[in-house]
Amino acid sequence: MTTSKPKVLATRHFPPDVEKRLAANFDALLNPQDRLYDGPALAKAAAGYAGIMCAAGDPLSAATIEALPDSVKMIATFSVGYEHVDVAAAAKRGIKVSNTPDVLTDATADIALLCLLGAARRAHEGTTMLRTHNWVGWEPTQLMGTHVTGKRLGILGMGRIGQAVADRARAFRMTIHYNNRSRLPADLEKGATFHANPDDMLPHCDFLSINAPLTPQTRKWVNAERIAKMPKGAVVVNTARGGVVDDEALIAALKSGRLAAAGIDVFDGEPKIHQGYYDLQNAFLLPHMGSATVETRNAMGFKALDNLEAFLLNGKTPPDLVKAS
Repeated sequence: MTTSKPKVLATRHFPPDVEKRLAANFDALLNPQDRLYDGPALAKAAAGYAGIMCAAGDPLSAATIEALPDSVKMIATFSVGYEHVDVAAAAKRGIKVSNTPDVLTDATADIALLCLLGAARRAHEGTTMLRTHNWVGWEPTQLMGTHVTGKRLGILGMGRIGQAVADRARAFRMTIHYNNRSRLPADLEKGATFHANPDDMLPHCDFLSINAPLTPQTRKWVNAERIAKMPKGAVVVNTARGGVVDDEALIAALKSGRLAAAGIDVFDGEPKIHQGYYDLQNAFLLPHMGSATVETRNAMGFKALDNLEAFLLNGKTPPDLVKAS
C-alpha cells in the first residue's frame, strides 16, 4: 500500500536542483513560467495543498492567510526576511512559518563590498562611459572617486551578515564602528567600536553599511536628519531591506553632494523603485542580487525543503521556525 505524498504549492520557479528534490519528496505544483500570484489567486491555488513554498515579495498578508484553505499547514519562505508573510495571522490559523537563515551570509556580504566599491569608485559612470563609446582615454582627473582603504565603516546591524561585511572591510584596513541590539563578545567584535545609540555612530561613518532587518524601528531609519550627522561626502550602502532608507532623503543628499555616492541592492517597493534613482550617476544600483549565486540559491532552497520535510513528512518542528512576535 502506497502512502500519498503531502501536496506543496511552489509559488515561484526555483533552481532546478531545488525543484528536483521538491518534486521527489512531495506532490508538488511547480511554477515553471514563474508567474506571479496576487493574494486571491495564491489562496485559490493553495486549495488541497498542505504546504506553500514561497519567496520574498509573495503577498502573504493577513488577508491572504485568512483566505487560505484549511488544508494549508505550513509556509516555507525561500528567504531570510519574512516581512512578506504575516506571521501573526499564520499563527492564529495554526500555520507554521519557516525561513532560510545562515546560508546567505557570505554571498550578501560579498555584494555589500561590491556596492561599497562600486559606489566609491564610480563604477556605474565608468562602465556607462565605455558602453556608450564616450571614453576618449585616460585623463588625470577622470572619474576620481572616494578612497576606501583605511576609512571608517559604520555597520547598522552586526548580525552574521554585518560581521561578514566587517571581516571583508578589514582587508581594506577599514576601521569598524557598529550598532547592534546588544554588544558583541570580544571574540566577535574583533576590535570594532560599539555604539549603543546608532545616531552616535554616524559622525564616524565615512561609509555606512545597512545590514539590519526591516522593523517598525528601522523603517526609513536613514533619513535627512541622520544623513546630516554623517561626514560630508560619505557613502551609503544598503544590501538589507529597501524600507530602511528614506528614498526621498537619500536621493536629495546624492543630488546635493551631501553624500558622495550610494550602493544599493534592495529597494522599497521593488521592483517598482523610486524614479529618482535612475538619473543619479552617483548611485551604483543592483537588482536585489545579494544571494544570487548557484551555491547560495540552492542552499536556500534546500533549507526551505529541510523545514517542509521535517514538518510535513516527519511530524517534527521545522528547524527554522519563525515565531510570531
